[in-house]
Amino acid sequence: MQRTDERSLVAAQKPELVLLDTPELNAETPAHLLDDDITPIARLFARNTGSMPALSAADIAAWTITIDGLVRTPRTWTLAALKREFAAITETAVIECAGNGRAFFPDPAGVVLWRYGAVGCVHWTGVRLADLLRACEVLPQAIYTGHHSPDIYLDGSGPAISRGLPIAKALSPETLVAFAINGEPLPALHGGPLRLVTPGYPGSSFQKWLTRIEVLDREHDGERMRDGHYRMPRTPLRCGEPFDDSEFEIITDVPVKPLITAPREGFSVPLGQPLTIRGHAWSGHTPVSKVDISLDGGRSGNRRNCSPRRAGSLGGASRSHRPVRRKARSRLSREPPTKAAMCSRCNACRGIRAATATTWGTGCTAGSNECSLNNAGQTYLRRVLRNSLSPLYLQYRPKSGYRLMSALCKSGHSLEA
Repeated sequence: MQRTDERSLVAAQKPELVLLDTPELNAETPAHLLDDDITPIARLFARNTGSMPALSAADIAAWTITIDGLVRTPRTWTLAALKREFAAITETAVIECAGNGRAFFPDPAGVVLWRYGAVGCVHWTGVRLADLLRACEVLPQAIYTGHHSPDIYLDGSGPAISRGLPIAKALSPETLVAFAINGEPLPALHGGPLRLVTPGYPGSSFQKWLTRIEVLDREHDGERMRDGHYRMPRTPLRCGEPFDDSEFEIITDVPVKPLITAPREGFSVPLGQPLTIRGHAWSGHTPVSKVDISLDGGRSGNRRNCSPRRAGSLGGASRSHRPVRRKARSRLSREPPTKAAMCSRCNACRGIRAATATTWGTGCTAGSNECSLNNAGQTYLRRVLRNSLSPLYLQYRPKSGYRLMSALCKSGHSLEA
């Protein structure tokens, strides 16, 4: 297969993104560039697991998608036929790589070391996968779908990724076969001309360059569905503990998580002046109930709640795959902190699968008239937590500065996803 110069595409179309040092394409967005409610395409991260197919205008015009397997009537549609036969739906949803924040894990965790920016929120337009499946008449024994596309590993050894969905998620009204993003035709760099959109699930399930959906009577066993890929243990594990692969389940939800987008990394502000803090919070299928901002790691009354600015509805529930926007104003103290300076953290309504916060640290030099806020990083600890949060904090040491800590990791419950 002919290959596309993917890095040149990113340089031309997404010049503000940061390319990671990986064999396949991975490019992330600096946190301050994610301040928009809707992420511009030029600022949306890019993630490939293999070689992106080279597509001409003729290839796109002739593109088809087939649904077969456990259906009464297998069908194939062109892109034009999809638009003609089915209602077009626009969904606003977050897409986030499951490994977002991996660079801040206390122990080595893979080679794609995302910091903050493997996430974005966009308008997706397409047709409901449920409408396509109903047109094919899914058989009663169907329990899963398997998704297929032409991207292959860089060494040509086989498909780069072939994920699947439980049939209930495939039939959910928010799950789309998308052909547009932010009102524009879906570009090849983001999986065009057709990709799957599965709000609330990790980005790996948003299969790109989609050509075929297979309906199955078992969990799909395609590439990156096995061998620990995108799975979590049923019970917490200590770092380094032996484990049984059979005790892991496929991730079907994105934990609650916030991101501070302003002020940006490395800023300074005079002491006593108001400081506006902005950002987003999101989760998978569990609505975000509140977001807290603190200048001292949540230890004192400085902590404040930021109410969501907007909300939606989906099937009678809060549309949790949409981010909520929050904003706060604070004044910086002259006292240097001993732990955690500024952090945000959010709660899910039911407290299930609540994950960590985005944490920043405030540091003052003795005798200085300014206090600078330094971006110490965030983490995304992929684990199941029951009715709890996993707070991050900065430990301040006069001689060595700040150290990013996790209360959960400190107690030994660490998991490399």
